[in-house]
Amino acid sequence: MPDFDERFLESTRGRVVSHLRDAARTVHDLSVALGLSPNAVRSHLVALERDGVVRSAGVRRGGAAGKPATVYELTAEAETRLSRAYPPFLEALLDVLADRMGRRDLDTLLRDVGKRLAPRVGEVGRDVAARATAAAGLLNALGGAAEVVVGEGGVEIQSHGCPLAAVVSRRPEVCGAIRALIAEVTRGEVRERCERGERSRCRFVVEDL
Repeated sequence: MPDFDERFLESTRGRVVSHLRDAARTVHDLSVALGLSPNAVRSHLVALERDGVVRSAGVRRGGAAGKPATVYELTAEAETRLSRAYPPFLEALLDVLADRMGRRDLDTLLRDVGKRLAPRVGEVGRDVAARATAAAGLLNALGGAAEVVVGEGGVEIQSHGCPLAAVVSRRPEVCGAIRALIAEVTRGEVRERCERGERSRCRFVVEDL
């Protein structure tokens, strides 16, 4: 799925997304609204459907006889990705929790959240690197772009980004949730070595218990 940044939203496909966010529409509706040919609209819809941004939502029958027109709408995932409320909401929630709870209780709460994020993965291999690979896959699903590196320092999960980057610079304790997630999957001892700043990166060392 593409990043819904300003550059994308100003593109033709971004304009298609904006119109579909207002209401479900047919190729004809979009053609008129965008000033494009129906074939051009179909081309954009095919690409957006492939990327999981739009889906068909049934058909619309016109007054005259003829083939019903397919109606397109945004997918639920696209609607979620378009929302800008999640980072400020999470940051405000953490601020309130920090005001009402002690540091130790907040850390415990975040670890419990991390454990809840970890699904039951069953037996993923006896080798710690295999278990770390399974944990990295979960981080990737959350937007972490993680990989497993095996070196002299042991088995490390390193990410080129951070799925919680929007809040981690102000609330570094949220890294504890990711550490707990990794520990739950790997069933190992996990040490945090994350890099925080303008571009935060996850880094966790995983050891067998």
